Amino acid sequence: MILNFEIKKNVKKGRGLFATKDIEKGEIIEKSPVVVLSPKERLHAEKTILNYYIYPWKSLKSASVVLGYGSIINHSFNPNADWKQSFKSNTMIFRAVKDIKKGEEITVNYNGEVDDLSPIDWF
Repeated sequence: MILNFEIKKNVKKGRGLFATKDIEKGEIIEKSPVVVLSPKERLHAEKTILNYYIYPWKSLKSASVVLGYGSIINHSFNPNADWKQSFKSNTMIFRAVKDIKKGEEITVNYNGEVDDLSPIDWF
């Protein structure tokens, strides 16, 4: 599989994913496998560095830890990508919600909806 991105350093956010070619709106960027956590496991994970890599899974009580490159995608309130859970394949699918130019950082809104401007509690 040819990747459309690379990991680079973002001065303010640490590592991030950056497009290595133009990516069209609607294009799948990454399908990341996940480790599904029970509500009890989530409570333990929230006390560790894994808290920064947890996404909701089926409810706000359970969670998933995104593996692969999906865990490197940074947050933005003006994202160029979105994420959706695939419960059937236990993956997180990241897709462009607007055209992304070569060299641009790929970002998602950690709130789960592209236009959700609710504060992120750990920023």
